[in-house]
Amino acid sequence: MLSQTAAFSVVPSGASDITSYWVDTWQRSILFLDVLRERGNVFLEHAMSGKPPVLVFDYEVIVDGRELERPANYALAAIKPPAACPPTDPKKRPFVVIDPRAGHGPGIGGFKMDSEIGIALQQGHPCYFVMFYPQPEPEQTLASVGLAEKVFLEKVNELHPDAPGKPFVIGNCQGGWALALVAALYPELVGPILLAGSPLSYWAGVEGKNPMRYTGGLMGGTWAASFAGDIGNGQFDGAYLVNNFEQLDPANTYWNKLYRLYDKVDTERERFLEFERWWGGHFILNKAEMEWITQNLFVGNRLTAGDLYTADGKRRIDLHNIRSPIMVFASWGDNITPPQQALNWIPDLYDSVEDIRVNEQTIVYCLHEKVGHLGIFVSAGVATKEHNEFATALDLIDVLPPGLYEAVIQDTHPETPGLEYAEGRYVIRFEPRDVSDILALDDGREDERAFEVVRRVAEINQTMYDNFVSPWVRAFSNDYTALLLRNLNPARFGRALFSDLNPTLWAVRPIAEAVRAYRQPVADDNPLRQMQEKASEAITDALDNYRDSRDALQEHVFKTVYESPWLAAMVGLQPPRERRAAARRHSWAHDEMLRLKRLALDGGFEQGSLLEGYLRLMIYVAIGTGVVDERPFNGIRRVMRDTGLDKTITLERLKETIKQQTYLVRADEERALAGLPQLLTDPHERRRAFTLMRELLELCGPISEGKIERLKRVAQVLELDAGHVGESVLARAAAAEAEPAPVAGDTAVVAPVESKPVTKRVASKSTAKPAAAKTTAKPAASAKPPAASAGSKPAASRRKPAAAKPVPDSAVSAAAAPVSAEPEYLKVTDRLESVMPPAANAPVAPSGKTETAPVQGKPAGESE
Repeated sequence: MLSQTAAFSVVPSGASDITSYWVDTWQRSILFLDVLRERGNVFLEHAMSGKPPVLVFDYEVIVDGRELERPANYALAAIKPPAACPPTDPKKRPFVVIDPRAGHGPGIGGFKMDSEIGIALQQGHPCYFVMFYPQPEPEQTLASVGLAEKVFLEKVNELHPDAPGKPFVIGNCQGGWALALVAALYPELVGPILLAGSPLSYWAGVEGKNPMRYTGGLMGGTWAASFAGDIGNGQFDGAYLVNNFEQLDPANTYWNKLYRLYDKVDTERERFLEFERWWGGHFILNKAEMEWITQNLFVGNRLTAGDLYTADGKRRIDLHNIRSPIMVFASWGDNITPPQQALNWIPDLYDSVEDIRVNEQTIVYCLHEKVGHLGIFVSAGVATKEHNEFATALDLIDVLPPGLYEAVIQDTHPETPGLEYAEGRYVIRFEPRDVSDILALDDGREDERAFEVVRRVAEINQTMYDNFVSPWVRAFSNDYTALLLRNLNPARFGRALFSDLNPTLWAVRPIAEAVRAYRQPVADDNPLRQMQEKASEAITDALDNYRDSRDALQEHVFKTVYESPWLAAMVGLQPPRERRAAARRHSWAHDEMLRLKRLALDGGFEQGSLLEGYLRLMIYVAIGTGVVDERPFNGIRRVMRDTGLDKTITLERLKETIKQQTYLVRADEERALAGLPQLLTDPHERRRAFTLMRELLELCGPISEGKIERLKRVAQVLELDAGHVGESVLARAAAAEAEPAPVAGDTAVVAPVESKPVTKRVASKSTAKPAAAKTTAKPAASAKPPAASAGSKPAASRRKPAAAKPVPDSAVSAAAAPVSAEPEYLKVTDRLESVMPPAANAPVAPSGKTETAPVQGKPAGESE
């Protein structure tokens, strides 16, 4: 048999293109069929092993939700770092990843090393994974799942009492809205949360682009989900959800995915089988769970409207209650959760960015240009860029002033200012946005009015089904009929058919082994192969045209039915009714709370600690543009770690101070600025704060005109010399180089340092302090007493800058030349130490508060 196969496989020397192509086609077909056979076997083996998570990491289950008072088929697993990753540090902020239970099994968040879990482990963070089992518990509901996730988060917090903040929790797809529910009910358990590809505003979308939102209306509402649960004998088969996903892109489902395997069968086998192991593992939900999801979320859209309550009816689920920063990651290439569905909950809850600030909420969103829905979780490029930058910037995000920001991630280059302060290949900054910017991503929200009619029709049809149809369907359903229907689902039947269960495929394996031994692939320039590619493109175009025509027809039918005045009148709605307002429940109690808050903070304009003075100065200068960059944050964080100041200021204290000072500056800029001298009473501290602000701003490049003007106003209020505020750092360095040596006891302000020397000096600070910084232990006789200048460098280590007059342009050109020796004022690590507030002056927490978690590299004032 093998010898005959080999004979047929050998192409005679000088054979024609036709012979080469058909031999390759025959061999390729055998190998393709063998991979499909292997896929079927993987499907069967995975099912018989209990469908464990498809994680590439070892893990240990530490809490089994099936053993809780209200059982749920969920579990909390602790991820074990592989040898390629550093050991996890229990004092670092823990990461928790919640995978979606949307038809498939768990594991997509740790599908490969370059993944959400992999990024956390590579940075040394403890990582936990919320997994689930194939079969739900008999009486399980969404409330049971929520309570289980609450227990999991309590366990993670218990295991890491010394972490610098609450856990960072990632919710993928449907795991995202589940996370939002838990964070709204138990805000004290979570730190920053990331909603990755998660729909929260289910009616949103762009006309002609997002047809999936019309499905519920075209099916007459939610009764179809109840029917699927009834024929499943009380359980909903997750394969139905997978079927719906696959119909969104028939070209990929019926042709491209399989043709890609056929075309690259020699190299695509491993990747194909790895993905299919997860894609073919279908899980089960209880009928009650699926009914709650469809009736309250997908069709009802009650989450952002504030119409959801806990199972006992005592607590309303209000997204306003989330206290930690919310990060949203969406993509324009996602046809399942488009950006509008991921972001329109923001205008549902808030009229303007001022409302967000009043609620003391921080929201950050990031939009990818083209990656698809699954790529948000499995793409290595997304993991090493967006997910890695979110993880790296967690500390900064946690102390951002309340507001709405867009995360902008840019690649670096050798000339990037402050390159040493960029942790990794990219630089992330947070640009302020308004609610109008979110609305601009949509084509208007008038099209959502029709979904009010859909919701009402769904309620009527659901009532009719529950009373007149459901009892009969349940009477004819049992475990055997449910199992038969599941096995006949194309998602399962097709895989079982192409497996070793089918005796007609038993000969495929030995033939495929012989083909691999005598494989002769055709050349890419073969004319027949090029014709094959053209034919494949034609099939793809035909299927895409079918999809576009189908979607357009569905949208037209939906609008014709649900936008008609007669149907709205029949279900008791007025056709011109405005889209339902969200949970903006401004009451007397709400207004009174705001009034009392303003009254309580009123005295803070003229009163506060040294820390509050530093932060107010920085916030005032930076608030002109509102852009927050990671480089100044990372620069001052390193200095704080070296000086030990990160042990004296807790994260919670820093966050509250930033919120307070931002509120005061936004409420009354002039009064906040006028109050700075009362916070920074010592002239020496004023110079320190002012100099530090300039140096941090220059890490990002030239200071903008707006910030220069604000610096000048600060200098005027603090009675400081502002002559060099707008000049280039190199120009100031050149001018200072020409000055005579300083006189002992001089306490003049040192000129800020250029960003590139800054980078070099701070890079070496973590290992050893420059020797020159240790040679001036004796202060001059005229220096201030220690109590007034604690934390500063001795006067002998400073050099007096040039007179406060504009530096000529020629000085800027001259300063561009290389400097042979680094002057004392370019030693940024020592300089930044001298301008930081000393540990002895660190504020004490108010009475009644216990500060337990020190900031991990979080200095005062890096939030802007």
